[in-house]
Amino acid sequence: MNIFRLEQLTAEHAAGGRRYLEFLRASSLSAGLYVLPVSAIDTQQPHTEDEVYYVVQGRGMVQVASENRAIEPGTTIFVPARVAHRFHTITEELVLLVFFAPAEGSRAAS
Repeated sequence: MNIFRLEQLTAEHAAGGRRYLEFLRASSLSAGLYVLPVSAIDTQQPHTEDEVYYVVQGRGMVQVASENRAIEPGTTIFVPARVAHRFHTITEELVLLVFFAPAEGSRAAS
């Protein structure tokens, strides 16, 4: 059994110095912690897998395809595979749990 505590993930993320920390990988899914500071530019590209984001902390906006929505703690966002999306107008540091199904990058060669 794998159990992950947000405090431990946050500390590991901070020590790594990158915006994204993958903490779980199986063939059927992967999960990570994505952190974007205030006013950050989110440069991610569409992924080849479906994604779910859960906002743990922070406030800002998310654009999925041509639709923009405000996000705050407790917001859950579904992004279908290959759909353009990005976070923007970040007014409070965003801490996001990210889930890919199947695992991130597993369909990249498709």
